[in-house]
Amino acid sequence: MTTNISGDMQTPIAKKSNKGSLWIGVLLIVLGVVAIALPAVSTIFAETWIALIILSAGFAKFGYAFQTREDGGFVWKILLSLLYVSTGIMLFVNPLTGILTLTLLLAGFLFTEGIFEIILAFRLRPQQNWAWVLGNGVVTLLLGGMIWFQFPFDAPWLIGTLVGVSVLFTGISRVALALNPRLVSEADSTAST
Repeated sequence: MTTNISGDMQTPIAKKSNKGSLWIGVLLIVLGVVAIALPAVSTIFAETWIALIILSAGFAKFGYAFQTREDGGFVWKILLSLLYVSTGIMLFVNPLTGILTLTLLLAGFLFTEGIFEIILAFRLRPQQNWAWVLGNGVVTLLLGGMIWFQFPFDAPWLIGTLVGVSVLFTGISRVALALNPRLVSEADSTAST
């Protein structure tokens, strides 16, 4: 049974979910600060997590290859799964190599994205606010260049710091939403109608 909420009054369910969201946000803020404070540890943690994902995907692809062997391409599916598994194992066995590789990939990604954003900005030039796309492209290009030209000195701390900043701001936004009861009230009243 749902009721409409008026003013600052909240249902017990909304208060409970609000409190849980607040605690999750606080936890994310703490984890983000720890990741930023210990960037080398968080970089290794992120690299190991990526290795685990790639390794798991390789085993899943291996199983899929055997399930669909009658559909054709069995050898290619097996080779692809072996590539995933061997990459995951390589990242586990040589985490420093994985960190260096991931840092170079990030630099290349940002550099390429920056170039594409700049090209897109000039294609959007007749439209209003096209300069925002251009600014985004320039900043992204500069970030990619900064990572590339400081390589390998930035590798031990870069990924962990970026993950930490992301987790920190996710936690801040979660806390901000949890502390605004009006948003929860509006969401609940919309759901009850």
